[in-house]
Amino acid sequence: MPERKYITRSLRFTLTAVYTAVFTLLLLGVIVLFRQKLKNSLDDQAREELRQNSVVLRSNLHFESDDKGKTFKPVWYFDTEDPEENRIKAGLEGVLYVVDSQGRRYEESKTYHSLSPPDSLDQIRAVLDSNQAFWPEKADPNHVRYLIRQFYIYDSYSHTQKFFVALGTSLANNEKLLNGFTLLCVGLFPVVIVTGCMMGWVFAGRALTPVLEIARTAQRISGSNLSLRIPSRKAGDELDYLIETFNQMIERIEINFNQVRQFSTDVSHELRTPITVVRGQLEVALFTAQTEEQYRDAIITSLADIERLSAIVRALLLLSQAETGQVVLQKQPLDLVDLAAAITDQFQIPAEGAEVTLSFQAACFRCQGEFDRIQIERMLSNLLSNAIKFTPAGGRIDVTVDRVADEAEIQVTDTGQGIPAEHLPHIFDRFYRVRGPSEQASPEKGLGLGLSFVAWIVRAHGGTVDVSSRPGEGTTFRIRLPLHQPAPRDADRHAELMKPV
Repeated sequence: MPERKYITRSLRFTLTAVYTAVFTLLLLGVIVLFRQKLKNSLDDQAREELRQNSVVLRSNLHFESDDKGKTFKPVWYFDTEDPEENRIKAGLEGVLYVVDSQGRRYEESKTYHSLSPPDSLDQIRAVLDSNQAFWPEKADPNHVRYLIRQFYIYDSYSHTQKFFVALGTSLANNEKLLNGFTLLCVGLFPVVIVTGCMMGWVFAGRALTPVLEIARTAQRISGSNLSLRIPSRKAGDELDYLIETFNQMIERIEINFNQVRQFSTDVSHELRTPITVVRGQLEVALFTAQTEEQYRDAIITSLADIERLSAIVRALLLLSQAETGQVVLQKQPLDLVDLAAAITDQFQIPAEGAEVTLSFQAACFRCQGEFDRIQIERMLSNLLSNAIKFTPAGGRIDVTVDRVADEAEIQVTDTGQGIPAEHLPHIFDRFYRVRGPSEQASPEKGLGLGLSFVAWIVRAHGGTVDVSSRPGEGTTFRIRLPLHQPAPRDADRHAELMKPV
């Protein structure tokens, strides 16, 4: 019973039921339409036969008078020795009724006499007064229907006297043919419906096969195999669109999952050492400190490490929000020449303190575009602070702004210690710091998040960033930002910000 309930609730059963219902209605409609067409065709044939017989009757039945139009008698003009003409006459007399306006009968076949309802005198006069034929249907005692054509003919003497004529033909063969067609349809109808239902079940199963594959793939997806994708059918239909959408969804989930995992890894890695240091300092102070000054020094050192922990958490949260689309750029018209010059001027004092020469040069007069001012300032500040930090005394830092086609190009070049080639592919990764063989990580060297922010800001503006460096000679960061950026839709902006750093 549970299995039966499952089948009746399945999409395949629903599609088959809908297909069968629609197919049944269409088949019924076609049967009714064809039966009606057949009936109309048979009726038209019967009417045409009566019209032709009426013409023959007008030509061969005459009403002649011997007393100058006072009395008439019907005369048939047929060759009694011709079998064909005798057959035609017999056919005309099979269902025939001829009277005048007073109801006097001139011809009446036994078949017509048995038909009901009988013709009243008013009906006869209505036909005689009309210029068109009437087409009533009558039935005999055996319920056999007859089609009757009622019209009038003139006498052969003065052509003024009208005679009512009713000429009929049996519809028994027509009804037999219609009944045979109906019985055939009734007999074939269940077979066709069952066949259509089976075909609907088969085709629905084939159509839903890709959907079932998607479901099975979704069941196999877990945190360890988010790279799993459904291959496209290359049909270009709705199912291919569903597969593509599903794969895109899994890709976004994989990106989010990796970001969450990366965030957890980064937090656990970066917070473990400072927390251990703080705990060790407090334990040492608890067991060894004897004076108020010793306790004070331990507390001050712990507060400095705690402040560093807070800075790490704030930077991580901000970067994670940016990468997941929670930070929306607030773009406004900006001139990168003026903005870069102002930021460079702000770093003149730190550069002088480090005994480094800092210069700015614009290769174009203006470089106007739509940018987020706060994020561009953060990008330039991170690049300049890194350049000052890793450039020895007597070195030089050059900031240049130029326009290349429809893009703005910003370069920050220093003559610092440079970056070995094996580190260049990773310098935009979070917490990645280039250290020498004997160099240890220290707060003064930063958290390793500055260049991650730079990469995100550039990508969020639709630009590119690359770096070139030679150990002992210096490093150059080259950033290109489009100046004419179409206003992205929210979905496009979110998709852009979802890209991994």
